[in-house]
Amino acid sequence: MRPDGDGFVAVDLLGRERTGVVDWLTAEETLETVGIGYLADIYELEQEDGTRLRVRIAEVSPRRVLVKHDDFGAVGIPQVYIDLPFPAPEGLRPLRR
Repeated sequence: MRPDGDGFVAVDLLGRERTGVVDWLTAEETLETVGIGYLADIYELEQEDGTRLRVRIAEVSPRRVLVKHDDFGAVGIPQVYIDLPFPAPEGLRPLRR
């Protein structure tokens, strides 16, 4: 949670705001409801040239978000990682199916 004036903003592990300015309890409840399961989802990463890659989140820290090209669990192929800034850029979003 990030203090903002007399209230707080709930911020998820990707550094994205989940609420506007709310009281502490509302921010806490929001983050509990969100949980951490979204980190296991499949994402798409829109690159500067407009192409989109299917990726999974490999690591999140206050310094970076590391994503891995989704290789569908293939064994023995090179793993491709992409280092993103924190907070995660807008181009990283859940894959729409």
